[in-house]
Amino acid sequence: MDLQAYLSAKTGLVNKGLRELLHKEGEYPQNLHKAMHYSLFAGGKRIRPVLVLASAEAVGGAVEEALNTACAFECVHTYSLIHDDLPAIDNDDLRRGVPTCHKAFGEATAILAGDALLTVAFELIARTETSNPSRVIEVIREFARASGSVGMIGGQMVDIESEGQEVSFPVLEYIHIHKTGELMLSAIRCGALMGGATGVQLEALSKYGKAIGLAFQIADDILDVEGSAEEMGKNAGGDEKKGKATYPSIIGLDESKKRASDLVGMALKSLENFDSKADPLRAIARYIVDRRK
Repeated sequence: MDLQAYLSAKTGLVNKGLRELLHKEGEYPQNLHKAMHYSLFAGGKRIRPVLVLASAEAVGGAVEEALNTACAFECVHTYSLIHDDLPAIDNDDLRRGVPTCHKAFGEATAILAGDALLTVAFELIARTETSNPSRVIEVIREFARASGSVGMIGGQMVDIESEGQEVSFPVLEYIHIHKTGELMLSAIRCGALMGGATGVQLEALSKYGKAIGLAFQIADDILDVEGSAEEMGKNAGGDEKKGKATYPSIIGLDESKKRASDLVGMALKSLENFDSKADPLRAIARYIVDRRK
């Protein structure tokens, strides 16, 4: 399949949904809404919302019913980037190829823009028009868990605490699985839930999600060593400068690449019983470890 065409179509759908669902830039308080839009539409590959839509399609669901949830995942992902970039955490000045939110709007506005994106995400899911409202409740529960202290934020906390420390491999895996992997896994599970997945389908897609979530972060670690600012949309080499725990720093580049490749193989195997409707998920798994193309 033509993955780039698929990503472009789904990204267009998500961007259109975000513009229609969110408060406009000119709406009072304008500076807050401008900051939210600035970070949301600065670029990015929209991998998480596309995974929501692709998972819904894989189980025979309607993209339209999953769109609000897809937009919610992009809001939470963007909020996490805004807060990650703040001086108190990673202190970055470049994100998605443009100045970070706090550089463009100031720290206070950036903090509030992140807060607003987090809270509006739940509103978007709750506003889903569906003939099966119980699915919305399941998705909100799943989404909240993956975004919170036992999910993404928990991974961020341990990542901060581990800077400059000698980190064991289990701690490294915890950081990667939670900081990045949990939200990607949740995107896949929530898309499947909105699409009406069976228990067997949800279990298989969960295995897929766990594998690609970890593979994605390992690939990010590798890009931080080998990539450029243009490829990454942020300054390369930042992990080493900050003393962050990464796969290359603990097991080396070659072993990191092998681990990422093995995880992609596991992800593809989990989709064995799905038909061609899951082809986008297969293509995304391969793309995750080769994002330079």
